[in-house]
Amino acid sequence: MLRGAPLHDQIFQRVKDLEADDVRYTGAGYVYPHLGVPELDPPSSTKTSWDFSLIDPVTEDVMKALEGHPVVLNFTTIPAWMFKGEPVAYPQDLNKQAWHYAQGRELRDPTFREVADYFARIVAWYVKGGFTDELGKWRQSGHHYKIDYWEVFNEPDLEHGFSAETYTKLYDAVVEAIHKVSPDTKFIGISHSYIVGHPEYLTYFLDSKHHKPGIPLDMISYHFYAVPNLDEPPEAQQFTYFNQADKFLEIVGYIETIRKMLSPKTGTMVNEIGTMLPDDWAQTNPDYVFKPIRPSYWNLSAATYAYVFAGLARQGIDAAGESSIPGGPGLWPSISLLDWETAQPNARYWALKLIIDHFRPGDNIVESSSDSGYVITQAYVSPSGERKLLLVNKRQRDFEISLPEADGASLEVVDLATGSNPPASSRLAGSSFKLGGFGVAAVTLGKSRD
Repeated sequence: MLRGAPLHDQIFQRVKDLEADDVRYTGAGYVYPHLGVPELDPPSSTKTSWDFSLIDPVTEDVMKALEGHPVVLNFTTIPAWMFKGEPVAYPQDLNKQAWHYAQGRELRDPTFREVADYFARIVAWYVKGGFTDELGKWRQSGHHYKIDYWEVFNEPDLEHGFSAETYTKLYDAVVEAIHKVSPDTKFIGISHSYIVGHPEYLTYFLDSKHHKPGIPLDMISYHFYAVPNLDEPPEAQQFTYFNQADKFLEIVGYIETIRKMLSPKTGTMVNEIGTMLPDDWAQTNPDYVFKPIRPSYWNLSAATYAYVFAGLARQGIDAAGESSIPGGPGLWPSISLLDWETAQPNARYWALKLIIDHFRPGDNIVESSSDSGYVITQAYVSPSGERKLLLVNKRQRDFEISLPEADGASLEVVDLATGSNPPASSRLAGSSFKLGGFGVAAVTLGKSRD
């Protein structure tokens, strides 16, 4: 994503072409500190290390590609020097990964003011045209972006093992500091990796009595990845992914019950959704060797996302973010939306694009059902009265779909036949059609005849 990189222009064009709302930009995180941490060294009595020269170009290109759409910014990483313990070295080579960088459990400033001021300065850099650093020096950026949402950290349960109590105090400190420089920004909290087994993150964080007066609880977020066992054969993964998706959607119902009881005005973004191959977990090992991914995997992953999207929409979740751009060997290749050698979209990207194009905020979700346990259907009616169906085939085989009033309807589908090509479009003739393996389809029926 760096300017001058061979795929830079294609990647950002693909982001722009999606025309998605609430896209979440997390910087480079801790994996590439030079691209995600603008103050890599602690300030001294004579100098600071603030440097946005590598970070700005990517951020500027992200904001340009997403112009006209709400954006979620999340510079996820707390500088390692803010934690107690031995200093954490970072590589001098900006292209070298630093999986070890997110260390530390106890911050050196127990008031959390140091962390809060750090993130407030980052926001001021992009919103207020610059900031005054720790030595009183004005650092000018010239940026005056509107930050719609700021997410407070990413998976803090994993990166630093913060308890619900510690995270909530940090959230309050960061939000209070950022609000002073960007009062219109809304905030997203929790950002949990997988909230199963950790209900205290919900019950503690969503209880207003645990927050300072006036601290907003605009949104919460959490993530979902379906992951098979290491020894699971490819033909079995279709069962694993959809079974895990069903379990997750049940958990969402539980989370929603708690949210509505404790903080009903707080919204929800499930802003990392994907499937993962178990080989990705070995990418931090020195002897990691990438294993090529079979083409059908991308269609299975696309169908899993569409299935989860439909389930979240039924429960009133505000946003369902599919991971991720970019990805590649050594950096979670199995969750990528684009081919890392060509920047061409895979089936995951095309299924997301199909959903964005056909199922929009403002559509009414209509109760619908299917006789098959293998193909799910979700009906929608647009504000203009147009009737639409989202269909998802959970199996690696074709199914014949019988659909009354289908004659003359338009069909767009991503399946094993289209592979990583754009959706296939057709006009249906008759009351039935074939839905290919792992198919994600949008059917437009027109307005009701009643």
